[in-house]
Parts: sequence; structure tokens; C-alpha cells
Amino acid sequence: MKRITEFFRKNPALGGLIGLYILLGILSGRFLSLSNQINILRQVSIQAVMAFGMTVVIISGGIDLSVGSVFAFSAVVGASILKQGEVAFGILAALGIGAIFGSINGILVTKGKMQPFIATLATMAIARSFTLVYTNGMPITGFPRSFGYIGRGKILGVPVPIIIMLIVMIIMWYLMKMTKLGLYAYSIGGNEEATRLSGVKVNIYKIVFYTISGVLSAVSAIILMARLNSAQPIFGVGYELDAIAAVVLGGASLSGGTGGVIGTFFGALLMGVINNGLNLLNVSPFYQQAVKGVVILLAVLLEKKD
Repeated sequence: MKRITEFFRKNPALGGLIGLYILLGILSGRFLSLSNQINILRQVSIQAVMAFGMTVVIISGGIDLSVGSVFAFSAVVGASILKQGEVAFGILAALGIGAIFGSINGILVTKGKMQPFIATLATMAIARSFTLVYTNGMPITGFPRSFGYIGRGKILGVPVPIIIMLIVMIIMWYLMKMTKLGLYAYSIGGNEEATRLSGVKVNIYKIVFYTISGVLSAVSAIILMARLNSAQPIFGVGYELDAIAAVVLGGASLSGGTGGVIGTFFGALLMGVINNGLNLLNVSPFYQQAVKGVVILLAVLLEKKD
């Protein structure tokens, strides 16, 4: 019994998921249907991909508040090119914007000696402003039909966004568990100065971590653009909250050094199940952000008890 309790304390998202599935399965007959489960995974895919990037940043002892705004700016820049029929170039442009903002965050944190919270708060505001200026506050629509396959297509009956999410998760799991990149992320988050003294080029790796976060924010944006066939200047508002919540619920410590991609997936899935359950139970969407905030608080409280 003690081992079971310890397991769920280390994996709060999984424990929460089991409890929610039981509760919502009782309260709503539609919740456990296959179509609804696929819908949950499809919705979660956008937040999960972004959260995988946030995971490596948080494990390394940082945080990235700019992901939602970078998501939006990547989307509108890519959309403006996609509208001209250039699918490959549009996707590359979106990814490029994500990489640029991610690397800027890393440079501000390392070379500029800024606190990650302040640095990414500033780039969050800058990216959002760029988005509004670039679009003049208007949505961009009308992409090639082939691009829509990314957001609405299926492979062997499985929606493409879910497949993309799983591929990104596997890649990130491999990087974090099987390569020096992951080893150094945990090491930097656990004790940055000791890692630096051991000869690791901490600044370079930090820049890489933030760049990964920016690129994966752009990947999420591409999925949503393809699904909606549009890019909105208000894309990504509040998404940083979802990403941080998923990582923390997945067992990561905000002080760095712990966490993992698989845990983040369960954390994102938990947030998706909460949203889906509230919708099925006809709970006003105005309460959903409050519920997410409460979930984050509970997760941090559990972390402090460990």
C-alpha cells in the first residue's frame, strides 16, 4: 500500500486521470465512447506538443512564458506564405520563427544574465505585439487543401495530429533519456554551477533548450492552423498556462532537475480530460481557467510535500 501511495505521489497526473475517468464515466454516458476519447487526444495534441518543449526548459531550471505568443506569431507568418500556395515554405517559415524566438530567449537568459521569467515575459509581449501588427488584428485564411491534411487527415483511422504528437513525444523521450542533451538538462536543473565546473557548455545547451521550446510551439501552431484553415492573431492566449500545468502535473519540479516527457503527456491528457468533462457536463467555459489554476496549485502543493 505504501508503494502504491508513493507511486501516485510521484505520478500525480496518472492518479488524477484514473480518478477522473471513473468519475466522468459515471456522470456522463458519452465520456468513455471511442469517438470522445479520440476527440480528447486530438484536442490534447496541440497543448502536448508545446508542453514537450516546455518540459526540457523546466527540467533545466528555466521557464518559458512566451510559448503562446510565439505560437501565434509563428502561425500568422506561416499562414501569410501558405495563402500564396507555398506549403513547404510556409511550414519552414513558421518553424523558423519559433526557432528564432526560442534562441533569443536562450541568449537573453544566458548572455544577458536575465531571469527566465522576466526574459520570456518580455518576449511574450513582443511576439504578441508583432502578431497584431503583422495581421492588423485580422485573421488569415484560405490555405491549400493539402496543408489541411495535417490537421484534419487520418492515417489508418488515426487523426494525423495524434500521430504527430506521438512522434514528437518519442523523439523528445529519446533525446531526454538517451542523449547528452537530456543528461545535461537534468544536470543543469539539478546543479548548474557543478555542471559548469565539470566542463559542460551550459550556456549553449540552455540556448538549445529554449530553441526546442520555440520550435515545438511552432509545430503546435501548424497543427491548429491546418485544422481550422486559418490563423488568428489571438491564437495561443493562455497556452503557456496549459503547458506549464501539463509539465508540473507530469511530475516535474519548477526548481528544475526532475520530470519527463511521458509524465508531461499524462499531464496534458489530464488537462484535456478536465476540459472535455466540463464541456460534457455543460459547465460554463468561464470556469475552466479557474479549474486549471486550482489544478496547478494542487500539483505544486503535492510537490512541496515530497
